[in-house]
Amino acid sequence: MRGTMPAVKRTAVAQGKRRHQTMAEAAVAELQEGILTGELPPGSPLRLEELARSLGMSISPVREAVRQLEGLGLAVHVPHRGARVSELAIDDLHDAYEARLALEPLAVRRAAVRFTDEDAERGRALLEDYAAAHRRGDQRAARRFHADFHLSLYAASGSDWLVRLIRPAWENCERYRALSLAGRSLRQRREEHEAILAACARHDQDQAAELLRRHLSLTANLVARRMGAGDLFEL
Repeated sequence: MRGTMPAVKRTAVAQGKRRHQTMAEAAVAELQEGILTGELPPGSPLRLEELARSLGMSISPVREAVRQLEGLGLAVHVPHRGARVSELAIDDLHDAYEARLALEPLAVRRAAVRFTDEDAERGRALLEDYAAAHRRGDQRAARRFHADFHLSLYAASGSDWLVRLIRPAWENCERYRALSLAGRSLRQRREEHEAILAACARHDQDQAAELLRRHLSLTANLVARRMGAGDLFEL
């Protein structure tokens, strides 16, 4: 049923994630997945009782999860009606990517200065995992490895603050990024990622930042076109 989480998700939460996450964190992860896959489409209500029942949780962690989704821009509270999944909007897309374009090239520029052989090896391994997940059709794992790749680059900057600032905009953009996947092949996406990684590995700050800026701008523009708008950022 649209607007509720499928029964299989309850099993995933109940059996696997509670050992490693708080209940609220597990609920956030499953609700995000529902939003990204369209199980919880834009505008659908987030009814606490229904979600708690589907996830096999009490209402308290689900309520906290919905609050966190609101903080990420993935949900909005409507007075007298409760929370709903946020609608996709060009203004939101622009603002989120504008924030990312300010923060992520800065992080990768700093990372390039400090980049180690271990950082490069980790990045290559994550790209292999990302490609393998795509080939076997595991989109959830592919999203996770894609996020882990980018965030591993930003973590190499040595700035916890930059990573903390990047994460909310990143999480909000994941539902938009899905709209861009049809516009580029896996080979094209992988080549872009490999070029950014290679620039970091050779400590080329300017090239790493520029390649990442172009990578993000291209994604935002592809999404904007899918939403019926023109390009948002210069390439």
